[in-house]
Formats: sequence, structure tokens, C-alpha cells
Amino acid sequence: MKGVRIATWNVNSVKQRVPRLLPWLDERQPDVVCLQETKLADDAFTELLGDALAERGYETALNGSATWNGVAILSRAGLGDVLAGIPDGPGFPDPEARAVSATCDGVRVVSVYVPNGREPDSDHYRYKLEWLAALRKLVAAGPDATVVCGDMNIAPTDDDVFDPEAYEGQTHVTKPERDALAELQAVGLHDVVRDRWPDKRVFTYWDYRAGMFHQDLGMRIDLVLASDPVASRVEAAWVDRQARKGSGPSDHAPVIVDLDEAPDGDIGPVVPPPSNPVIKRGAKKLPQAPTA
Repeated sequence: MKGVRIATWNVNSVKQRVPRLLPWLDERQPDVVCLQETKLADDAFTELLGDALAERGYETALNGSATWNGVAILSRAGLGDVLAGIPDGPGFPDPEARAVSATCDGVRVVSVYVPNGREPDSDHYRYKLEWLAALRKLVAAGPDATVVCGDMNIAPTDDDVFDPEAYEGQTHVTKPERDALAELQAVGLHDVVRDRWPDKRVFTYWDYRAGMFHQDLGMRIDLVLASDPVASRVEAAWVDRQARKGSGPSDHAPVIVDLDEAPDGDIGPVVPPPSNPVIKRGAKKLPQAPTA
């Protein structure tokens, strides 16, 4: 299959997002979609979306649970060797529905929803680091052509948040988390969006509150990490900010990567770009709330 569009999107409840998801699939025409925070058990997901996805040519690989977490891969580029979860991976205390893998058109695709971490040095934070180490082991043992897509709940560098000072004392930006992400990438994965747009302001998540989206006060935590055989095929890599606009959006935007061909051209990094971003650091603080 030549010309493969891969997308990843934390939908923050697929049931709530159906009115946005199906039209988005029709408009963007992705061949492989990694979803996170589906928040549905597998049978409920199939009952809700199975027919609509099949009509669009998608097969599904699911690892879901009711209420929390949940990941999926939708593919019209083949779907084989499905693996739910991470073998021998840690739990909290039991294994959670945070990873699913499948082979699509010769590429091993891994959809992940990395634990939040909640607070630095908490039990959940340590669980996050253990989970990332287990993911690294899984990817290292996999095939050469691999792409890891999803909500990493880590901003790789200070350039990936609107203001580093606003995140002091928070998860997502600590050195152990960033080191764990770097160790995952060290198995041979490229951050394709940042590689393509090394000096640009690019975010994928904006808090619902305090007008954060409209001021472009966000984080880049949704990543596409590709091995050499996949990264060398990238023709476009961009954030679909349009999907974050309007009524009933997720708080995350999809990230789209085109392999071999770019149907919309080499666009990006953010489409459409924000019209009124707050650039000055120190001007805004982070809304405070408990994490899930």
C-alpha cells in the first residue's frame, strides 16, 4: 500500500466524541488511527462503532475498559498479530488498558496511553516510569519497522510547553520522565513532528479551562515516534488543530503523519495556526485541578 496516513488522537471518551470522530474520519481519510482514552470496554466499543467503522473499511484492535483509559487501533491497511497490553508490564495494582499493538501494511503500530503520574515521587509517578521501561522493552524486541503513537503524558523538552515556569513542581516535565521518554526513543525512534518542525511552537493538548486553547497555552504530549524505516517515508507531519475547535471537542488534537505521499501537501506544523497566541512567558498560570 503506497501513501499511508497515520493519525493518533486522545479522544477523551470515544462515546462523547462520536459526533466529532466519524466526520473527522470522513474528512481526513486516515488509513491507520491510534485512539487513546476511549473509556469503553471492548464489547461496548464494538456495539457503538463497529458498524460505522466497518462501513468505512476499518478493522479494529481494542484494549478497553469501562470508565477509564482504553486504547484502540483502527486500520484499513491490514490488521494482524494483535497484542493487547504489554507482556509482563506493571499494573496499578492490576494491568490497565493502556497499550495495543498490531501490524498494519508491514509496520508494527503501537497505540499507547502512558500513565499520568499524578504527582512527582508518588506511587503513580513511579508506576509511570516502570510502565515506560516496559514499553521500551516491548518496542526494542519488535520489528525494525515500528511506530509508537499516543498520549505520552510527557512534554519532551521545555519547547513543548507554553511556559516551563508554569509547570514547575508538576508531572509531564520532570527529568526522570523525560529521561524515560529519551530511553524509549534510544531504541531507534524519531519524534517525527519535532524532526520536521524543529523550531516551531507546536502543541497537541490544551486545558478546557481558562481559555487555554484560544490563547494557545498548551503542551505537546501526543507524539508519533517512528523507527528509521518508517521515519524515512514521512512526507508530512502536522497537528490537526481544527479538530480541537468548535462544539464538543476533546482537549487533545489529532497528530497526522503521511507516509510516501502527502495528500494535503507538506502542511503544518499546526493546521490552522492559532490566531491570537499568548507568547510572553510568565503572563499566564496553569489552571490547577486534580489529575485522573
